[in-house]
Amino acid sequence: MSAELYRLLLSCENRPGIVAAVAGHLHAAGANIRDAQQFDDVETGRFFMRVQFDAAEARFDAEGLKAGFASVAERFGMTWTLRAASERRRVMLLVSRFDHCLADLLYRWQIGELGMEIAAIVSNHPRSTYAHLDFGSIPFHHLPVSRETKLEQETEVWNLVKETGTDLVVLARYMQVLSEGLAAKLSGRCINIHHSFLPGFKGSKPYHQAHARGVKLIGATAHYVTSDLDEGPIIEQDVERISHRDTPDDLVRKGRDIERRVLARAVRQHLEDRVLPNGRKTVVFTD
Repeated sequence: MSAELYRLLLSCENRPGIVAAVAGHLHAAGANIRDAQQFDDVETGRFFMRVQFDAAEARFDAEGLKAGFASVAERFGMTWTLRAASERRRVMLLVSRFDHCLADLLYRWQIGELGMEIAAIVSNHPRSTYAHLDFGSIPFHHLPVSRETKLEQETEVWNLVKETGTDLVVLARYMQVLSEGLAAKLSGRCINIHHSFLPGFKGSKPYHQAHARGVKLIGATAHYVTSDLDEGPIIEQDVERISHRDTPDDLVRKGRDIERRVLARAVRQHLEDRVLPNGRKTVVFTD
């Protein structure tokens, strides 16, 4: 028997028998369900499920279970993934001048909080911008960009994604709007942190916009990137109360703290197979 944990994530049109079929197949394969979460979206008629399991019997065979589950998935028209919890996916971090999210992700990775391999750090600013950060052996790529060179620069980014085998791209305050073409190529595997509580105060200087409106709460939003600016499915959000005494600079300072923790939570939820797309929304199975 193995102590290895596995995660099954699936979605499909809701109909009777799904849970029984999943549990029955796992049981027949010698698996032991450790945790199971499910959600039936009555508005869309879609069913979502996350199952974490390990081996209960010596005859357990992970590859055989995965191959056999394909027939169950086909019967119910499932979109699904099944992987070992120990699998470390390759993540590329894109960053601009502000480095608080980058520094936070690096710290959480170094202490083992985020189970990932950092494939590369890519910035439109030179390495000297981050001289205070220890990148160790992580490859760093300076890819400057201008309005005239945007297409060429994005081609270089996409080539790096392919060459490094990147599974997930994280825009850690990368202050460049991805083109529709690149956003489409990275669909479902690119997370952005927006320094505002979307859908309000989109675009530039959201904290200044919020200050001008006299808001009492500020926040940050982590979402999947789509071709529609700041409109992608939301993964994680958080807020903090402010007062009339706070200046725009105070909001920016407080906002940095919200941004880094919201982005870290979203990345962790993605890596732990807790997020499922649901149209313009997501289903997030929290721990």
